Amino acid sequence: MAAFSRSDFYQQLLHGCIFPNALQGLEQLWVLLLMCLGCRVLWRLGFPSHVKHLFTIAGGFFCLYHFFHLQMIWVVLLSLLCYLVLFLCRHSHHRGVLLSITVLIYLLMGEMHMVDTASWHKMRGAQMIVAMKAVSLGFDVDRGAVRCIPSPVEFMGYVYFVGTVIFGPWISFTSYQQALSGQKLTFSWFRRVLRSLILSIFCLVMSTCVSPYLFPYFIPLYGDRLLRKWLRAYENTSSFHFSNYFVGFLSEVTTVLSGAGFTEEKDHVKWDLTVSRPLNVEFPRSMVEVVTSWNLPMSRWLHTYVFKNALKLGTFQAIIVTYAASALLHGLSFHLAAVLLSLGFITYVEHVLRKRLAEIFSACILSKKCPASCPHRNKKGVLIYLINLVFGALALFHLTYLGSLFDTDSEEVSEEEGYGMTHTISKWSELSWAGHWLTFGSWVFYRLLG
Repeated sequence: MAAFSRSDFYQQLLHGCIFPNALQGLEQLWVLLLMCLGCRVLWRLGFPSHVKHLFTIAGGFFCLYHFFHLQMIWVVLLSLLCYLVLFLCRHSHHRGVLLSITVLIYLLMGEMHMVDTASWHKMRGAQMIVAMKAVSLGFDVDRGAVRCIPSPVEFMGYVYFVGTVIFGPWISFTSYQQALSGQKLTFSWFRRVLRSLILSIFCLVMSTCVSPYLFPYFIPLYGDRLLRKWLRAYENTSSFHFSNYFVGFLSEVTTVLSGAGFTEEKDHVKWDLTVSRPLNVEFPRSMVEVVTSWNLPMSRWLHTYVFKNALKLGTFQAIIVTYAASALLHGLSFHLAAVLLSLGFITYVEHVLRKRLAEIFSACILSKKCPASCPHRNKKGVLIYLINLVFGALALFHLTYLGSLFDTDSEEVSEEEGYGMTHTISKWSELSWAGHWLTFGSWVFYRLLG
């Protein structure tokens, strides 16, 4: 491609990448979208609730088979195992903990080659959604948020809800029950689906056709060898980010299209499901804001069902447990575990450092934006904006450093199987372990502040 003129490059990119990728994406997804729409229409026909559950189970099974064929049996086995534990422990007050242990053992057995690695990692998204739904339901029953253990058909309807069974996101059992009522087919509902679908295709094109050629084809930056390494790292990061946004917006499409993902305000239904906030990631205030905006439903699940339960161990320990749980759910590949555990340290150090500086200067420079009623004396000003801008730049630096691992041109192993230790160490060594050294330096600075 380097030999092409700029006009030839754009023409080749348009006809050789953008159009084919957008069409291929729609070709692979139209069956799932049709099943979601069918579920939405059937829920409006006023069938009894158990019939609606059966419809969504059938749709979920069909979609699982369409995407995974007979390998779907491992997803089915996990769901059956979870309900068995839920039923056997129906008189216990620790159902959430027992389900968490069950899911932990099952996922570890799968990761330890109960299934071949490539097949297991293809299903990790569906496995993750089933695990999150089962664990959240167990804790909700313990806390009284769900009054009783659902029947088998209700549980399976929730787990195999066609709108979330493939791409997610996690939704609560209560949200699923509310969706069963079958809201009206309105223009605001259709507009939300169309908006998310357009954004998902846009992010797919950005990930596959734009980000890999960001420098110097789109942004003509050149430099020495070190600068080229960081520019290449940013390309990898950008491509990985947009692939995540693609899945996030697509999960909004399937969930809303099938009738979930709304809130009710008096008599008004608002289709407001948001999975990712790309602008908060690409132009971050802090790494804390990044990890929250990356996947809002999963962040909510981790905070509610993992972090809060682990908080008795201490704040730092709870953060590490939370990121370790996230690593296990995403699949125990070395590079993902390294990134997520590094994120745990980075976000903790950033949080405590900014909290200490906010106390010293009585300024609104915390990791999250202060509410209007905060007690800080210095809410605005050049210094406040400058400090927040510096921390935002540091967050962007950390994102580039961590995202450098997701190299689509790596020949070591396919991304579905996960990159190994050699790849991870090699990539971070090329960047002189700068992100880890910066985190350590920030921690030392925080300790010196007293």
